Amino acid sequence: MEHLLILFFATYSAAFMATVPPGLLNMNAAKTSVEKGKLNGVIFSMGVSSMIMLQAYIAVNISKFLYNNPTVIDWLLKTAIVVFAFFAIYFFVSAKRKVKRKPQQITVTKRNSFLKGALLAALNLLTIPYYSSLNAMWNEAGWIQFEAKDITVFVVAAALGTFTVLYLYVFYFNKLETKTNRFSKNSNYILSALMLILLMITLIRIFYN
Repeated sequence: MEHLLILFFATYSAAFMATVPPGLLNMNAAKTSVEKGKLNGVIFSMGVSSMIMLQAYIAVNISKFLYNNPTVIDWLLKTAIVVFAFFAIYFFVSAKRKVKRKPQQITVTKRNSFLKGALLAALNLLTIPYYSSLNAMWNEAGWIQFEAKDITVFVVAAALGTFTVLYLYVFYFNKLETKTNRFSKNSNYILSALMLILLMITLIRIFYN
């Protein structure tokens, strides 16, 4: 039971931090809230989170398949190194940019808010390798055992972590809008540092093994 709590909070935190920097999903959640009302913003966020659940589930099964084939375990960990290194550089470069992000134009109606959220989330092809790499880390740490309850906790935590950030954007973006650049810069630096830590842990585990 203890490992499930650790798994939940670790995955929730990773999903939360990955969704914090202003981007396509959270900015459109804020835009939907402003233009169509907060209820539509919440429905949009639910659509995004539902797709995140599916992508996280796919990522778990990819990791599970690879770990059931010992010959590719090293390959998976090395892939995790590439993914974490990419995200570390990506977030660091994003923090250096001084470009004010604005919500991208998208037409959202009350009827298709959920579908729009799901479709936009599906366009983010980095989600699956990100969660697959996290699975490799959590498995090495003994936090996930690829049983039904573990997978359920992982998937739900990923969705809730994402939904929490989108919910905050829906209800509080107007208050944060004047601080968006500083908010984005600081959060990207934090994410870059987090990715470096995960990268170092993965390297240590490969070297130790």
